[in-house]
Amino acid sequence: MGRFGWRSGRKGIPNEPALLAAAAENPGGSVAEIDPTHIDDPDGYVPPEAIRGAWLVDSNGKLTGEYQKNPRHGAPQDDFSKLTDPDHWLGWLGDDPATAVRNGIEESLRAQVADAVVEWVKILETPRFLTAGRPRSDDEQVMLVTRAALAAPFALSVRTTQHGRSVLLGVFSWAAVNLAPPGARKDRHWFDLGVGLDRAGERLQERIYEIRD
Repeated sequence: MGRFGWRSGRKGIPNEPALLAAAAENPGGSVAEIDPTHIDDPDGYVPPEAIRGAWLVDSNGKLTGEYQKNPRHGAPQDDFSKLTDPDHWLGWLGDDPATAVRNGIEESLRAQVADAVVEWVKILETPRFLTAGRPRSDDEQVMLVTRAALAAPFALSVRTTQHGRSVLLGVFSWAAVNLAPPGARKDRHWFDLGVGLDRAGERLQERIYEIRD
């Protein structure tokens, strides 16, 4: 794992078998300390904020006793920068695309479990985007967008009464048609767990035309 920039005054070498074993597997690197307040499975996806810090490991796979605090440690936060940073038109998602996608994800989860509450969402890669359109009748130099879609890979934490907290990985897809008059707009969501972006991108090519005008 990457090293943090702020070294703490913590002294001594922990005598924890799991920590020592992890150090032996990472000579010259570091071993993260995960905050169980924010994450239940340290072997699954761990958001950066859930890492308290890291123990440094020497070239022989032994803990040096030096500990680096993570300045970002705290409650995990939403991160939609990979959705909004690319120079791609997202006007079909309204004035706040990040909120629109987050609400779509939560609606998809609540369709399966009514009391699902999303704690945080992180878009992990630049989504796949698709748009289709037609020339405007009175000016063929102007293109009217009629269909649009995206497939966004995510990690998220969701809580339900029955299952408690779960961290999920997958791809959220959204397609919309009839974006230009005279038809009535139609939207559809897909929530695919355990699916990679390449596969979801292939499906998006089909899904954007599954919704009938």
